[in-house]
Amino acid sequence: MKLPEVNPKAKALVFDLDGTLADTMPVHFWAYKNILAEYGIDFTPELFATLAGIPAVGTIVKLNEIFGTKMNPEEVGHFKEAEYEKIMHKMKPIVPVVELAKQYYGKLPMSIGTGGYFRLAWKTVDILDLRQYFDILVSADDVTHSKPHPETFLKCAEKMGVAPEFCQVFEDGEPGMEAARAAGMMATLVTDCYDVTIGEPI
Repeated sequence: MKLPEVNPKAKALVFDLDGTLADTMPVHFWAYKNILAEYGIDFTPELFATLAGIPAVGTIVKLNEIFGTKMNPEEVGHFKEAEYEKIMHKMKPIVPVVELAKQYYGKLPMSIGTGGYFRLAWKTVDILDLRQYFDILVSADDVTHSKPHPETFLKCAEKMGVAPEFCQVFEDGEPGMEAARAAGMMATLVTDCYDVTIGEPI
């Protein structure tokens, strides 16, 4: 098992949640697919990959642009989150990244910076039994601008009391990598450490 590497300059670690610590991508995919079928949208794994890291409301806005639909972003985003919550118990940990977090627990300050909503993000942490390792979590509810804007990660740095340039971010999506770079942080893509097949039954 290949663990992501920690940069020797890093004085704090920031982890994205969905697709980084938690293999929630298949769960999110099916939640979207189940809900969007009612609006005549064939939600494919390829389309989903282009929307990684964007919160539900923003995703519905994008889908309206792509398909010319007039879905209410707040309402449909809420339906999607409710569907996700029904099936989220099926998620699995992303073992190499979780192992890295456990290895550095108590050695470096750590936080979670997620595009997910606060309540469901903490529920994910609990399903994975990781609450004892993290007490700082910045969610979509805590920021004005979501990824690829750097606000999520800058708030993590502030809460950990570490300057951004000494923070290393672990991410699975391009919007998150962009956010980390915009924050002036070290950005590490974790997708080389695991294989996820989106679209297969969960």
